[in-house]
Amino acid sequence: MPSIDLHTALDRIKPVADEKLAEAQARIDSQAKPQGSLGRLEEFARRYVAITGRDNIRRKVVFTFAGDHGVVAEGVSAFPAEVTPQMVLNFIDGGAAINALARHAGAEVIVVDMGVNYDFPPLDGLLQKKVARGTANLAEGPAMSREQAVASLVTGIELAFSCAEDGIDLVGTGDMGIGNTTPSSAILAAFSGLPVEDLTHRGTGIDDAGLARKLSAIRRGLEINRPDSGDPVDVLAKVGGFEIGGIAGLVLGCAAAGLPVVVDGFISTAGALIASELHPSVRDYIFAAHQSVEIGHRHMLQRIGQQPILDLDLRLGEGTGGALAMSLIEGALRAYREIRTFDDAGVSAGGDR
Repeated sequence: MPSIDLHTALDRIKPVADEKLAEAQARIDSQAKPQGSLGRLEEFARRYVAITGRDNIRRKVVFTFAGDHGVVAEGVSAFPAEVTPQMVLNFIDGGAAINALARHAGAEVIVVDMGVNYDFPPLDGLLQKKVARGTANLAEGPAMSREQAVASLVTGIELAFSCAEDGIDLVGTGDMGIGNTTPSSAILAAFSGLPVEDLTHRGTGIDDAGLARKLSAIRRGLEINRPDSGDPVDVLAKVGGFEIGGIAGLVLGCAAAGLPVVVDGFISTAGALIASELHPSVRDYIFAAHQSVEIGHRHMLQRIGQQPILDLDLRLGEGTGGALAMSLIEGALRAYREIRTFDDAGVSAGGDR
């Protein structure tokens, strides 16, 4: 796996060239159909081709990053922390929602242990990149050290560069970590300055009392830690999670390596938000998979300038929405390749059709 540090990756990120986008759009506009008639499918194809220089996908991979969270001690989740390693093992066995939907999309699933409080044996399909056995309780102090935050980012960056070397053309993000909607809301609150109650939802389905505990934990975490919104690494360290850092690094690395990345839901978008705050051109490489039920998600998407591909009331994570969105991107590329031009098809352009 290539070794690359955070600053080198940031230096390599460039905006997607307008002329490449225009070239792809010109091909689409010459096809035998009314201009713009395939709606956002045309956007997906135009962006993918401009980013990669390719009009097809050789390999698709969803990376599901896993980590535990000390803030679970505050009673912020409907599920116990033991579910995190149990679900990781289910992913490896192929029995989770992400496995089913990734098979549908023709994508591989690779699970990355960033900070699960469990020692896994060597397993096919599991990358062991543990920074620590879970974060500290952000309601009582920093979730992690700055060094740990950078380590989680670098892990994701290196995975992205490995994808570029291995002929992977489309990368998806996913997450697993009981309690991880809490740090995700805290990250958004730190950057946006919006009231915590406007950004925080019920996650796995907590009741009113659980939601009150969650709001209290986030408020205390922000007050105690005072994350610096001008320093995204500080935000990650103070109120983030190891899997969120891995996702942020993967998104950064994809931008640096010239790969499109399909970002799943609320937790994945928290990682993408950190990446976008570190470098504004990162957003050129992001495809936002879907609009989550989590109320803070739309604020994240607005901040990184993304319109979601799907809106299906999803709130699972794992990369499930990302896998579905990959299928639509692939469909858009099939249309890009296979719809003939007016000239090739012998169809008259213009007029009322």
